[in-house]
Amino acid sequence: METILESHTTPPAPVEAERPSRLTLPVEGMSCASCVGRVERSLRALPGVSDVAVNLATGRASLALPDGVPPSRAVEAIREAGYDVPESVTAVSVEGMSCASCVGRVERALMALPGAVSASVNLATGRAELHHAAGTVSLSDVEAAVRQAGYEPRALGAAADASHADRQEREASALRRDLIVAAVLSAPVVVLDMGSHLLPGFHHAVTGLLGAGGFAWMQAVLATLALAGPGRRFFRIGVPNLLRGHPDMNALVALGAGAAYLFSLVSTAAPWWLPAGSAHLYFEASVLIVTLILLGRTLEARAKGRAGAAIARLIDLSPKTARRVEGATEREVPAADLTIGDRVRVRPGERVPADGLVASGASFVDESMITGEPVPVEKGRGARVVGGTLNTTGSFDFTVDRTGADTALARIVRMVEEAQGGKLPIQALVDRVTLWFVPAVIAIAVLTFLAWLVLGPSPALGHALVAGISVLIIACPCAMGLATPVSIMVGTGRAAERGVLFRQGAALQALRDARVIALDKTGTLTEGRPRLTDLVTAPGFSRESVLALAGAVEARSEHPVARAIAAAARDAGALPDAEAFEAVPGHGVSARVEGRAVALGNRRYMERLGVTIAALDADAARLALEGKSPIFAAVDGRLAALVAVADPVKPEARAALDALRARGLTVAMLTGDARATAEAVARSLGITEVEAEVLPEGKVAALRRLREAHGPVAFVGDGINDAPALAEADIGIAIGTGTDIAVESADVVLMSGALTGLVEAVILSRATLANIRQNLFWAFAYNAALIPVAAGGLAVFGGPQLSPVLAAGAMALSSVFVVGNALRLKRAGGTA
Repeated sequence: METILESHTTPPAPVEAERPSRLTLPVEGMSCASCVGRVERSLRALPGVSDVAVNLATGRASLALPDGVPPSRAVEAIREAGYDVPESVTAVSVEGMSCASCVGRVERALMALPGAVSASVNLATGRAELHHAAGTVSLSDVEAAVRQAGYEPRALGAAADASHADRQEREASALRRDLIVAAVLSAPVVVLDMGSHLLPGFHHAVTGLLGAGGFAWMQAVLATLALAGPGRRFFRIGVPNLLRGHPDMNALVALGAGAAYLFSLVSTAAPWWLPAGSAHLYFEASVLIVTLILLGRTLEARAKGRAGAAIARLIDLSPKTARRVEGATEREVPAADLTIGDRVRVRPGERVPADGLVASGASFVDESMITGEPVPVEKGRGARVVGGTLNTTGSFDFTVDRTGADTALARIVRMVEEAQGGKLPIQALVDRVTLWFVPAVIAIAVLTFLAWLVLGPSPALGHALVAGISVLIIACPCAMGLATPVSIMVGTGRAAERGVLFRQGAALQALRDARVIALDKTGTLTEGRPRLTDLVTAPGFSRESVLALAGAVEARSEHPVARAIAAAARDAGALPDAEAFEAVPGHGVSARVEGRAVALGNRRYMERLGVTIAALDADAARLALEGKSPIFAAVDGRLAALVAVADPVKPEARAALDALRARGLTVAMLTGDARATAEAVARSLGITEVEAEVLPEGKVAALRRLREAHGPVAFVGDGINDAPALAEADIGIAIGTGTDIAVESADVVLMSGALTGLVEAVILSRATLANIRQNLFWAFAYNAALIPVAAGGLAVFGGPQLSPVLAAGAMALSSVFVVGNALRLKRAGGTA
């Protein structure tokens, strides 16, 4: 199996530690001896640190750390000194985790590695990530730490993903098989034990047939088979963890079921070892605990499979083969064999096998899997096509320019996986509680047992055993461990289906907490493509002739406004040739067209050319108030027309912003455009807070002012100049049709570019966090309410004592409830 090391940076070769307490870190940014001294002083200030050495030539710092100082403090000290320690991320898949205490154990093992900065382990996805100083930790170190914690690491990657899916399916099949075997073995035990309570004379009939000893030994044999067969999985994992001093859910089940079984076995084989009157049989409790928990795990595995269905569907969208065009022939090849520059043919009904540009042909392509938009998009020569999208009607050839991990689909899958594997800040509460939860449960169970043994009615031993086992079983923290990650998995998967990519799980909570949505104008609120909106002619000139002359001149310019005028002129007919083209920066352009002198520009340019514009001055003022850019056109020294160009507001923008305001959000606009244009767009969209004529650093300052006035700020942008603002905002949201730099700077990406995706993102973030709160409340309230009941709290006041069987059923159902509640997010979304 190929071993994959996932890193955000390319780490240098691992550095061998001189001794266990020795730490060596790479340091970036040092340029002279004073830098060395500054880093050394910062490291020596750490408590207990000794033998500090910083080498400018190698760019490394080494030091001896005492046991009480984590390596992350050394990293922080270097950064506080003004330098940087590059980070890498090493990720593995972890098998064998079953509850929140397992997660905490793996995280603690990873954080014990030298150079570790932070660790994140996700129970739902089985993924562990260690952020560490580059070059200080290798993949084999991470795998060894996972094994030392008692779990099995697996590699990540394309091949590993497939094998991981196979293992999940095998595990689900094994659970179903064990459940069936456990049910078959436990059914006779339950019938033998419970029949006497339900049917008069049943007990006498069975004992008459088997004898009193045979009745007990038959239950013992069946219970032994159940615990040694399907129940073995709990003992195989739980007992070693218990002996290591790190008990988990499996340990609780092993203790509970094992205690009931051993007590019953002693009652059967050597009842004289027990106090008089206390030799009762609890075989049915031991086998039903195993059966019901296997039932819960089976249902949980099935539900978790559905929770990860979104990303599985994305992966399945990539076709396995492609039609590569080679000269006059085409040949079917594996899609994985495509290389950049290959020409590929796509027929109607086929999926595009890679990213590229259409070389010939035309069609409509369904891109809903990328953008969430259901309407197929027209594709012609030069248009971009994305791997995994569905060709509908026509046929076309395209040239491959991205393959494998660089395709849009692969990047989307990677983003969703990273988001699903992440942790929300709210998870810190769960981690703190579950760190000591299982040991506390065992302590409560022991105290419960002793309390009933000392204070309970005679025969006290039976009551004490039932109460202690019930506490052990009912308090398994499975639901706590699943409460957050399953909701994140389903929520981010649903968002991806709707064309919204959360690049990290924490972005869900950050967007939910946002109080202000600030948006860039061009390309975000508007289409980003200026169009000719008005053409007012002066007396003696026709619209057709002026448009042709103006279009011929502007066709020589690369300015966006010029391209809009030229495009409108081409749509109206063929353009004549322009000669002697001249551009005057900040003023306008001029050329000779068909022997006539043509000039286009602003008021200052016309005054410079001596052209009187009084006849159309009022129209120019009106158009400017509407947010349009008025341009005067002169022919042969006379005013010929007034041309207006504007960047149209996106058709869905007003409804989307109204929906945001209806959800209590303040909407603001930040733009570098002219104030008159910005305010006109703002009026049409109902935006009252406008910052116009601001440079990129001005947007950052504006965001800080908005944060001080209203609270956490989300910023939506699409251009290179928006990258600083996207990074400054509490949550950065990029338009997916914008630049790669903007996308890489953002926490959330709206793939379609439509602002309805922004509303979807807000709705899904709020729905996911609400779902997490519900799950956490259920998980914590369940344990807080039922542990006292299991300990016999009701029996003290004359009520019933909770059976271990009911405790096992309730525990299993709690996990199923949490996963089932998270699956409701699959129906979340919609901007209505």
